[in-house]
Amino acid sequence: MVETTYIEAIRRALREEMERDASVVLLGEDIGVYGGAFKATEGLFERFGSDRVMDTPLAESGLVGAAVGMSYMGFRPVVEFQFIDFIACGFDQVVNFMATSRYRWGHACPVVLRGPWGGGVRGNMFHSRNVEMWFAHSPGLKVVAPGTARDALGLLKSAIRDPDPVLYLEHKHLYRRLKEELPEGEVLTPIGKAEVAREGRHLTVVTYGWMRHVCLDAARELEKEGLSIEVLDLRSLYPLDRAAIVESVKKTNKLLIVHEDTRTGGIAGEVAMTVCEEAFDSLDGPILRVTAPDTPVPYSPTLEDAFLPKLEDVVRACRKLARY
Repeated sequence: MVETTYIEAIRRALREEMERDASVVLLGEDIGVYGGAFKATEGLFERFGSDRVMDTPLAESGLVGAAVGMSYMGFRPVVEFQFIDFIACGFDQVVNFMATSRYRWGHACPVVLRGPWGGGVRGNMFHSRNVEMWFAHSPGLKVVAPGTARDALGLLKSAIRDPDPVLYLEHKHLYRRLKEELPEGEVLTPIGKAEVAREGRHLTVVTYGWMRHVCLDAARELEKEGLSIEVLDLRSLYPLDRAAIVESVKKTNKLLIVHEDTRTGGIAGEVAMTVCEEAFDSLDGPILRVTAPDTPVPYSPTLEDAFLPKLEDVVRACRKLARY
């Protein structure tokens, strides 16, 4: 077992997959000699050279388009965005070319799009967005969001091996705050499978990313009051593990959904509708959600703290739901 931070797990996944498969190449701004904006690719340029770790111009549309073309020529490109917010500049290439490639003319497009995502680091509205639902609504793309170092490793390796494009969201708040013991051998996390992060009896909390840890903290706090909270980490937003959601709700009979994304159009709506369609008779109360409000991410530390879902928000919602 090796003690590994979240960002070290990402670097390890890239290194291992590049060693395993010569068709895996990296593209991005400052990922070469500099090692990436957050040092996710540190040391890879020296190890694999400029033919496989390629610095690109500051032009996201161009580098995403290049990745599409390279994938058609037999490569497996992994594209890094300095902040995932900038993927908006390559949106047309992602949703109109990558996502539709297999449907349009039967050709796989094995590209991974990865980048720092989410708030909590005072990055302001241009460096803190939650972009997941732009792409979870684009058939042909897979969307994953690891909340642990193990899943950061295992999901990235699975994404690189997948024959279709995958958006890999890595929470910058976890980069160096999260450290786990990981085995030295092969670690793979299947795409499309949720994980029960904590078993519980009284209510289910569905979440992902950084909010996994907020919800686990809330569950430990509420355990002192006699409440047994089950925490289900989605890990993949598309495909969504509907069976795991339904199974958990049928066991606990209550559902709270927590995500950092803004309220309207967040994954909470899809999770709630899944339960209404498949487990409505199991519910003993309303479905509640804790989310960010429908505003841009504030830059002011005080305002950002108010914007992001917090431990006390989750605890309050769990207590309310437990009363039904």
